[in-house]
Amino acid sequence: MTARLVVAVDGPAAAGKGTLARALAEALGLPYLDTGLLYRGVGRRMLDAGLSPEADAGGEARALLPIDLARSDLRTPEVDRAASLVAAQPAVRAALLAFQRGFGAAHGAVLDGRDIGTVIFPDAPVKLFVTASVPARAERRWRQLNPGRNPDLGTLRVVAAELEARDRADAARAVAPLRAAADAVEIDSDRLDARGVLETALDIVKARGFAPGPHQRPSL
Repeated sequence: MTARLVVAVDGPAAAGKGTLARALAEALGLPYLDTGLLYRGVGRRMLDAGLSPEADAGGEARALLPIDLARSDLRTPEVDRAASLVAAQPAVRAALLAFQRGFGAAHGAVLDGRDIGTVIFPDAPVKLFVTASVPARAERRWRQLNPGRNPDLGTLRVVAAELEARDRADAARAVAPLRAAADAVEIDSDRLDARGVLETALDIVKARGFAPGPHQRPSL
């Protein structure tokens, strides 16, 4: 059993799981890990090395450094695709599995990704699956990449198509496919703002017997 409070936040791209996980970690006084950033970092390393993301990326996963996760170019469509491809590789997932489990088990944590509740922490006491419609997610992703600008309909259609392709790839991969854990609580963020999603999540956490409190934050 998980010794400390681990909250698993899963869901498709641009559903709002990262925003929720960060806010939830702050409210609960727990460290936060964006596990998707690990795969983005590996994908970026493959691209920088001139390698196809479909090639064996196990070596790049084992060589991943904290500086790779601090780059400002990890949330582009090119890296989205690369991350999806490297994440389907058993060698990559094996290389990053111990890190993710160690991070959560050491102090408790809020982790977001696509297989936290099904593979990384299947015994997590709180599992959330954040979802939203493709149009809503497309607009969020566009605004994330282009702050302060308004997208046109044609642009949103392109972004939506990219998200749908990512969804299909993530759901169809043989290793740790994207899906909600059987005991996860689904939160539809279409009709909720960020505060509403957080309040819903906190209600779920409290219903599991946990509440915001003075958890000890480690030095990360």
